[in-house]
Amino acid sequence: MRPIDSDTIGLTATVPVEVLLAAGARPLDLNNVFITADDPRALVAEAEHRGFPINCCAWIKGIYATARRLGVTRVIGVVQGDCSNTHALMEVLASEGVEVIDFNYPYPKERAALAAAIDGLARRLGTTRQDAERWRERLVPLRATLAEIDRLTWRDGRVTGEENHRWLVGSSDFGGDPEAYGRAAETFAAEARARAPATHRHRLGYLGIPPICGGLYGFLGDLGAAVVFNEFQRQFSMPSRAADLVEQYAAYTYPYGTAGRIDDVRRAVGERRIDGLVHYVQTFCFRHIQDRLLREALDVPMLTLEFDRPGPLDAQARTRLEAFIEMLDARV
Repeated sequence: MRPIDSDTIGLTATVPVEVLLAAGARPLDLNNVFITADDPRALVAEAEHRGFPINCCAWIKGIYATARRLGVTRVIGVVQGDCSNTHALMEVLASEGVEVIDFNYPYPKERAALAAAIDGLARRLGTTRQDAERWRERLVPLRATLAEIDRLTWRDGRVTGEENHRWLVGSSDFGGDPEAYGRAAETFAAEARARAPATHRHRLGYLGIPPICGGLYGFLGDLGAAVVFNEFQRQFSMPSRAADLVEQYAAYTYPYGTAGRIDDVRRAVGERRIDGLVHYVQTFCFRHIQDRLLREALDVPMLTLEFDRPGPLDAQARTRLEAFIEMLDARV
């Protein structure tokens, strides 16, 4: 990993990125850097060597070690609306000289409280919500391109589930350069439009946080199943049209209750003709508890996969995925 510029601000989760851009900062989603590192397992081990417990989310450990290796001097931590472990992570980083900035999504969701949180972040970074609104407008074409990549996935069959995942998950920080990201996204979309549509026996939805394991999408493709809906990755791209920042981040389902997620998934199941759902849960994550609520509310076959550390899709997961696809075959 190369050291980063002084204007870079690390992120533990998606925040109103428009505020950072208005402040002249370069957003860097530490999750994305961690999971795409040459050896993400080594980053987890490094955090454990420095005192992080074994029974703690590997994403938190990876974020910590990534921030250390990059020499990040400022980090925005989502301390309400993401992971409760972020509280302790921010304390550790602060003890090591990192400037920590908290951001809270209100729970329960409330527009005035969200507006106050965005205003507070803007003041902390030396900008205003009005300046951030101008950035929201500048990002509209880029977000529209990402929405097209999503449509090319589920409607046209010209983008794979893994490609969809990569482009949408990257919208949490736009690689630190929205203009370059936008050009690359448009180039990809143009290339994808020219492809022949692919066909698969089954259309799947992927629920939950992005996977810490590798090879999931490719293995499902080998089984004749296409992922046509990536729940949280799509949410990172802010797919809903909004009149302002508060409306945009109020429509973002990730940091709030399960009810909003269920409504979003139900719409996707109907619109995208989804046959089955794969719900990914991270070991030691509170979101695992929500699996029950999703199962009770969604009338679609669902397989729950749990992983702890980075690495390839293991034999047990492969066997369970094979059995799930066989079950879907039997329903046809």
